[in-house]
Amino acid sequence: MNGATAARPGGEWGLLSTMAWLWRQAGNFLQKRKTRRALLDLTDEQLHDLGISRRDAMREGYRPFWD
Repeated sequence: MNGATAARPGGEWGLLSTMAWLWRQAGNFLQKRKTRRALLDLTDEQLHDLGISRRDAMREGYRPFWD
């Protein structure tokens, strides 16, 4: 048994770890949504510079954040 387990009886570290993971996942989902939606604001010229078609940008921009 390590010191961390002994200091937090009842598996509280497991709960805290899970909560931290969920918080990170929520942040990742929001970041994905933000960057995907940013594609929708780019001009055709900007998309061309990136090598992305308007159709691809629309497909990506409207994907669900969890995908």
